[in-house]
Amino acid sequence: MTGSIILIGPMGSGKSTIGRLLAARLRLPYVDTDALIVSHTGVDIPTIFEIEGESGFRERERKIIADLSAQSEPIVLATGGGAVLDPANRRHLRHIGWVIYLDVSVDEQLKRIRHDRNRPLLQNTDLDIRLHTLAEQRNALYQETAHWRVPGDGLRSDQVLRRILRRLQQRTGPIPTRG
Repeated sequence: MTGSIILIGPMGSGKSTIGRLLAARLRLPYVDTDALIVSHTGVDIPTIFEIEGESGFRERERKIIADLSAQSEPIVLATGGGAVLDPANRRHLRHIGWVIYLDVSVDEQLKRIRHDRNRPLLQNTDLDIRLHTLAEQRNALYQETAHWRVPGDGLRSDQVLRRILRRLQQRTGPIPTRG
C-alpha cells in the first residue's frame, strides 16, 4: 500500500469535490480517473459512451486504474462510480492505498445531480429508478472494496472532509503532508 487515498461511491457522492479538498489539505496530487480518460482521449465521457459504449469506457477505466496501481507516489484518487464493477479494479484500488466509500442515499444523489446532463448512464431514463438500480448493483461492491465507509447524506463537503481526516488520523497516526 503506497499511502494513497482512493474515493469510491455513487454519482453525486462528492468524490471529485472531496478529493480536491483532501489533496489540498494533505498536499498530495489529485487524480480523477474520469479526467484522465478525457485527457487521454481528447473527448468528453458522453462522447466515449456514444462511440464505444459503456464497455469501451470501462476498458479505458481499467487501464488507467492498472497504470495508477503501478505508481509509488501517494495521490488522492477519485474514481468513477462504476469503477468497482471490475474485479481487477477492486484489487488495484485496494493495492493503491486506503479506499474510502463515500456513501449517500439515492435521495441525496437526486438532490445533487438532478440537473447534471454530463452523466451518460442517466440519460433517457427515469432518474430515480436508474439510481436505485445502480445502487442495487454497486453498493455491495463499494462495501467490499472499501477499507471504511463515510456517510454523507445531509453533510457539506467540509464536514465529510473532517470525518475523513479524523478517521485517517485514527488509522495512521498524525497525518503526514508533503511539502
